[in-house]
Amino acid sequence: MSATMRKTPPIDIPRNGAAQPFNTNEVSISRSPVMAASFGASTSPTTSTLHERFKQEGFPNGISIRQPKVLRPVEKDELRLLLLENISMGAVAAFKTQGFQVDHFPKSWSEDELVEKIGSYHAIGIRSKTRITERVLKAASKLLVIGCFCIGTNQVDLVAASRAGVPVFNSPFSNSRSVAELVMSEIVALSRQLFDRSRELKEGIWNKVSKGCWEVRGKTLGIIGYGHIGSQLSVLAESFGIRVLFYDVINIMPLGSARQMPTLEALLAESDYVTLHVPELPETTNLMTSVQLAQMKKGSYLINNARGKVVDIPALITAIKQGHLAGAAIDVFPSEPGANGQPFDDKLNAWSTELRSLPNVILTPHIGGSTEEAQRMIGEEVSSALTRYLNYGSTLSAVNFPEVDLRAIDDGAQNQIRVCHVHVNQPGVLRQVNEILSPYNVEKQYSESKGDIAYLMADIADVSKQDIEKLRNMITHTNANILTRLLA
Repeated sequence: MSATMRKTPPIDIPRNGAAQPFNTNEVSISRSPVMAASFGASTSPTTSTLHERFKQEGFPNGISIRQPKVLRPVEKDELRLLLLENISMGAVAAFKTQGFQVDHFPKSWSEDELVEKIGSYHAIGIRSKTRITERVLKAASKLLVIGCFCIGTNQVDLVAASRAGVPVFNSPFSNSRSVAELVMSEIVALSRQLFDRSRELKEGIWNKVSKGCWEVRGKTLGIIGYGHIGSQLSVLAESFGIRVLFYDVINIMPLGSARQMPTLEALLAESDYVTLHVPELPETTNLMTSVQLAQMKKGSYLINNARGKVVDIPALITAIKQGHLAGAAIDVFPSEPGANGQPFDDKLNAWSTELRSLPNVILTPHIGGSTEEAQRMIGEEVSSALTRYLNYGSTLSAVNFPEVDLRAIDDGAQNQIRVCHVHVNQPGVLRQVNEILSPYNVEKQYSESKGDIAYLMADIADVSKQDIEKLRNMITHTNANILTRLLA
């Protein structure tokens, strides 16, 4: 239910992170004892400052700056990107800066639309409504990478993407604060019946009441799923004077005074507010049914900003109508409109009208991460990951793929190419590939596997232009090949 930390591969990465077009320059320095002392332990000198100090130490030409070489596919095709669902214009600008051709659309596309048009694109960026199915992937003959500009990736068939050699990247952390703040506002609004009072006054009805309205101070919040959002929410809630309990399938070090509960039932029995922060998985579908709702305290509140299928909505409607729950806030639904302006009605979800009629129920259109700050950070994070893969082959942070990276090729290096080879994880592949590469000097190489898929990156020196096509053909025709790219 919470995010799982991934083990970083033991590879040679520059101090400033994976090789990418946004890297700062790597400084190649051999320090004398005097120089080391002059820098000090707590300073972060700029390049110009280092340059001057090297001159003072007797190096007339200053420091040596090693620039990363900007790599591009050896194919002459211009890389085309398809961005749907009104993805951040900052991401569009970042891609265009890299020289990619970008087609940007405000709405999601249906499966049929994708099947018809995706064959001409090398990358696609989506949010939560566009579904990348196995059928879509089979039609995506040029597709190299998928970017989910959101937290979740359940809208993508990850297994089919892996088998097609297509890594999937997302942004699991960037909108955590936005969702946590929305939950806090919903806790206060539900406790004060704020939405009902506001609606009544807009209708011209003055209804000043205190019955059933509460302060949040001293109450108990139960968080189901103590990942990035849940833990941030925990800190915010304690600053309001709220006692925090949480339940997660793994043992987690709590922040502040929060306490982990041994079972979901124990958390439900003690909580005045229950909020869900779990991914959509088979084990989380209908996590909250009539059984769990009955275990909640009478007069408590349920908040769901996670995934639409984790709550049995008809059971929730019954619990509120019977007075067992005092209210709810729902931001996500099993079926949601494909675009703004489309109806949220009984054709979409059979219980929509009944849910909308309930008192003290806050309904919002999947806006948990919809803040300017979150969308900007998501755009930056995912566009950076896609660019690193397209330009450098790095799969660090991919959700469905072996995580492999190599440090950048020096800009001054001549006749070097980078081999990016996705293949079936079976014995003998490395022997075959290394036999093909044996006439050349392998500067660096790294391989990793994940399930049935393996990924090899290698930098090869002294490769002539005439040899590039021959190398690609030989590697592509190995029996385990899924996708092979050469970058130069």
